[in-house]
Amino acid sequence: MIEAWVIGLRAVQYIAAALLFGLPAFLIYSARATGPVPLAWPRPALFWAAVALALAAPAALVAQTAMMAGSLGEAIKPGSLGMMVTGMGLGMALAVRSAIAFLAVAAIAMIRPGPRLWWVCVWLGLVVSASFAWTGHGAATEGSGHGLHLASDILHALSASLWVGALAAFAALVIWRPTNPSAQDRALARALAGFAGIGTVAVAVLLLTGLVNSAFLVGWCGLWTLTDTAYGRWLVLKIVLFGLMLSLAAVNRFRLTPAFKTDLDSRPVLGHLRRSLVVEFALSLAVLTIVAVMGTLAPPASLL
Repeated sequence: MIEAWVIGLRAVQYIAAALLFGLPAFLIYSARATGPVPLAWPRPALFWAAVALALAAPAALVAQTAMMAGSLGEAIKPGSLGMMVTGMGLGMALAVRSAIAFLAVAAIAMIRPGPRLWWVCVWLGLVVSASFAWTGHGAATEGSGHGLHLASDILHALSASLWVGALAAFAALVIWRPTNPSAQDRALARALAGFAGIGTVAVAVLLLTGLVNSAFLVGWCGLWTLTDTAYGRWLVLKIVLFGLMLSLAAVNRFRLTPAFKTDLDSRPVLGHLRRSLVVEFALSLAVLTIVAVMGTLAPPASLL
């Protein structure tokens, strides 16, 4: 039961962190494209993402302590929590993440929507996303490869958050229809075109760091028996869903976006683009949930 809570709380933290980092980053690098359109949804989205993180991170600290201590009653004792925070990198990372989440809630509540708030959220979200390296398998690698695996894990988390946050923004742009939809359609077309370069870099980093992480967690020998372990089976599913996301992203970039930019009045193209972006965003949430499950499983390399 506690393990199920750990997985659920991990998933909530991954999604909230992706929004807290990737969404304001999108608002910054797409400001020229979306500036003419008044956007009412970013601040509430960021606020509730920060609130979810502020609730999930401390709860995850208690749940992880319960797994270590053997019971929830033991986990809520100050001594047990204190030992978790001061004696383990995982506990310290969760404590820092909790503090950053509460700071983000306060900042979003007090600062008016605009570049200043977006930059504050980007930096806070960056710290939160990077902290996942210390609550995952990356920090557990020992020896000369520790630094490389940890750095790869950090870059992997940041790239994923950047992509998922942008997908959330695109999904909101195609779902939220203001009184002047033609202006929003033009903004969407410009934003999609502008994201092409950043999206390509994010995907390239994800692929490269994914290979590095797999080399540490699966290894050459584990590759041939991948489906014999629970971790391996979830990894295969993650790769399949990631492949579907890449396919949709390619269709969006090379087919739907050019067609939509050429003819903004094309309802069929907009309909296809809307469905594709929403499905891609839904797949990204599914991948983050799978990553939450994988974080509780022993990787094949550790079993050799």
